[in-house]
Amino acid sequence: MHVRRTLAPIVALIATGALAAGCAAGSGSAAPSADAPAEGAGTPTGEITFWSAIPGMDKVTEAFNARQDDITVTFEEIPNGGGGGYAKLATAISAGNGPDVAGFEYPQLPQFVSTGAVVPLDEHVSKDTLGEYPESVRNLVTFEDRVYGLPYDATPMVMFYRQDVLDAAGVSIPKTWDEFRAAAEKVRAANPGQYLASFNPNEPAVQAALSWQAGADWFDVEDGAWKVGVDDEASRKVAEYWQGLIDDDLVKVEASFSDEWTADMAGGVTAGVLGASWSAAGIKSRTEANGQAGKWIAATPPSWGDDANAFYGGTSFAITKNSDNPAAAAAFIEFLATDPAAIEARGDVGSAYLAFPGLNEVAQGVFPTDYFAGDLYGVYDEAIARVSDDWAWGPNFDITNTALKDAMSAVGAGGSLADAYATAQKKTVDGLTGLGLDVTE
Repeated sequence: MHVRRTLAPIVALIATGALAAGCAAGSGSAAPSADAPAEGAGTPTGEITFWSAIPGMDKVTEAFNARQDDITVTFEEIPNGGGGGYAKLATAISAGNGPDVAGFEYPQLPQFVSTGAVVPLDEHVSKDTLGEYPESVRNLVTFEDRVYGLPYDATPMVMFYRQDVLDAAGVSIPKTWDEFRAAAEKVRAANPGQYLASFNPNEPAVQAALSWQAGADWFDVEDGAWKVGVDDEASRKVAEYWQGLIDDDLVKVEASFSDEWTADMAGGVTAGVLGASWSAAGIKSRTEANGQAGKWIAATPPSWGDDANAFYGGTSFAITKNSDNPAAAAAFIEFLATDPAAIEARGDVGSAYLAFPGLNEVAQGVFPTDYFAGDLYGVYDEAIARVSDDWAWGPNFDITNTALKDAMSAVGAGGSLADAYATAQKKTVDGLTGLGLDVTE
């Protein structure tokens, strides 16, 4: 397990770059020190708005409104990040008509912090609540000793397999990536119509997680400047490995969440999914009509021999600078992220592994984990314990995300994954430089 770099200088550079680009780096109001306890000011009241792309949040909002009469929350479903959700949020907040509360995935939160789009929570959420979170998760939302988002889920990478397909091929759950390749070869040999997994060219976040696991540093600070390493040595190792699987037809190249991807999972063409805790609900919904109950099993992902792991996805809830009632907004996000009633209200549409201690006992009772063989949440426990802390997200991951996604669209059709990483490296450097940041390679 690596030692995590401090985030303070990283976000100091974010703020400096935002100011250089003419943006406000903060909410405009001073937040107290992280050591200062939050002071209550009576029961918050009023009306607030909430935007989220997470399924089931409409039911959570209804449950909150029904349990008390002081705060009324109006919910609006927005597209996910890939569908334009963050662009919608950024535009609305810039125009002054954004919601009081919104969800921000961990890679995207620094960008909204840097432009002052979200406000610190320290004076609105109690120090005791903030202190309950594991440090590995709290670090993802803490910048310059201020907390900007209340973590909802903790999302270590997890590999899901069809146990019956592994058995038919005579292979055990792969522990290393070398074993994964050998297993993929045996699955193809046992049934030429099957693949152990797919490669998804529309998922840069997967490549980020795989690179993180391999020891990459996509973003770091060196001599007062951002150092970008999207195509560093560890990342190139990941690219070359997956390119080998693609070239040898050991994984099927297809866009995740596409009709083809769904049909292949349901029809048994692909027998594995590289995902996270939230993937379980999607696997169940796509395969239960095909008699696959009890055939899927979760496992910690293969490693490079050191058992390291990484986060893939994950969401926090934050208060935007447009909120005129941050106290009411804070009361709502505390319910969202820390109250068992919120998990129960959301129901079985989600399979989250929650960040706040004690909630996963509730989650296990809500989501039907018996659809999967083995101890689903036990695997999540092991997977998160292996997450390497030596990673920081950059000041504007959307630049990297877009560049890598565009470049990966050619993978499997003549383009290489290594070239995609190199392209994303250049465009990230150019993009951050264009924002007025000091950048090095």
